[in-house]
Amino acid sequence: MLPLHFLKPALLALCAWMLMGCNTLQPAATLPAPIRAALEQSGLQEQHLGLVAFSLDGAVPGVWLNADQSMQPGSTIKLATVIVALDQFGSNARARTDLLATSAVSGEVLPGPLYLRGGADTDLDWGALWSLLRQLREQGVRHIQGGLVVDRTLFSPPRLDLGVAPFDEAPEFQYNVIPDALYLNGGVLGMVLQSDGREVRAYSSPTLPGLRIDTDGVALVDAVCANWEDHWKPPQVQVHPDGAVIVLQGHFPRDCHQRLNLNLLDRQWIAAAAVRQIWQQLGGQMGVGDAEGATPAGAVVLATHRGRPFAEVARDMMKRSDNPMTRLTYLRLGANVAKQGEPTLDAAAGAVRHWFEAKGIPTAGLVMDNGSGLSRSERITPAQMAAVLREAHKGAFLPELLSSLPVAGVDGTLSRRFKGTLAEGRARLKTGSLRNVSGLAGFVPDAQNRLWVVVAFVNHDSAPAKARLVLDSIVEWVAARP
Repeated sequence: MLPLHFLKPALLALCAWMLMGCNTLQPAATLPAPIRAALEQSGLQEQHLGLVAFSLDGAVPGVWLNADQSMQPGSTIKLATVIVALDQFGSNARARTDLLATSAVSGEVLPGPLYLRGGADTDLDWGALWSLLRQLREQGVRHIQGGLVVDRTLFSPPRLDLGVAPFDEAPEFQYNVIPDALYLNGGVLGMVLQSDGREVRAYSSPTLPGLRIDTDGVALVDAVCANWEDHWKPPQVQVHPDGAVIVLQGHFPRDCHQRLNLNLLDRQWIAAAAVRQIWQQLGGQMGVGDAEGATPAGAVVLATHRGRPFAEVARDMMKRSDNPMTRLTYLRLGANVAKQGEPTLDAAAGAVRHWFEAKGIPTAGLVMDNGSGLSRSERITPAQMAAVLREAHKGAFLPELLSSLPVAGVDGTLSRRFKGTLAEGRARLKTGSLRNVSGLAGFVPDAQNRLWVVVAFVNHDSAPAKARLVLDSIVEWVAARP
């Protein structure tokens, strides 16, 4: 039988949070045999596993283990961010990017600078930037005398990426991007690497004036193209007055072609270079004086780009477990409620905590950092996550949430998982993984089509290698419940 200290706090908390009779929430006296067998086979111990699983109708016993233990959730914490955001923004909220000016257009001339104001628009790619500038050009503007000012001040500080130590040894890859309010092309620059039997060639996408890619230090190797990252070394960037050089290193397979998205160059340089290049291609001219700064009060909007409705953005975030997009959403939560001068991250943590409190969910043990799970400090208890999911099930935006979650054996981060099991095509779960974390959280129908909330975290240094057997056994046990 499970020790009492594993069960009693979680039982009391869940009874209070869920407003259900305790007689419908009694946990199984012991871990179900398939789950216990998987735990023993994995070599993990009970103290490494946090588990809450119960049917939403309360008709059958659930299973709880270490339910009130504050644990690292990995990317399953995205559930909290998205659920709170759906509740606060609504499913149709659309972020925007604006072009503004403080001086009236005189003929073909804009006398002052052009302001590019970021509004946490996740869909501001190169094509959207071209369309935005095209709107301005079609108004007859040809010559922008004052250069470009990029406004990232929706968040405080505007550049959260500056002065921050890398999360891991691969800061150049897209998942590590720390976003700001101008989320131009996801904060990355595309690069194409291709090789034949003699040399490696590389070019950026788009090609930007003043940017050169040096491949002289890359050696060809006889290896499988799909495993190119095994031979990758972080590039070096050399900045000079006229632009920059990206110096590639390491080895690259022969006869290989790869498209990468890399976070290497300063985003202000990229934004200014891209705007100037597009404006020139549209037949315009722009004076010198690019800078970062706030748009003055009273500036007039000249052109606008609107992103997709938030429900569509959430689907991308959750299916692909997109860290930068989730971090951007978390910052939007903070920007919506921040007081004058309050750091946006602090305001975002307060917004999530306030939502918990408004729903009657205790916050002891909850630690929010960036809302994406790409964090060593974020914590939540399995019982808290289960309560969040139950609140979402009662809420107005359940269809949008369910459509955003990966479907077992079908798509997203679960596309190759649970194939051939009763969970395939039915369970909708968010995955989570770090070097010492593995988790699953979401909804699983059982054999009678009762819907269960399932939350399971494994915190252990060997979790990535050992936890999957345990986590999968939990989902498969629920899916097979008669």
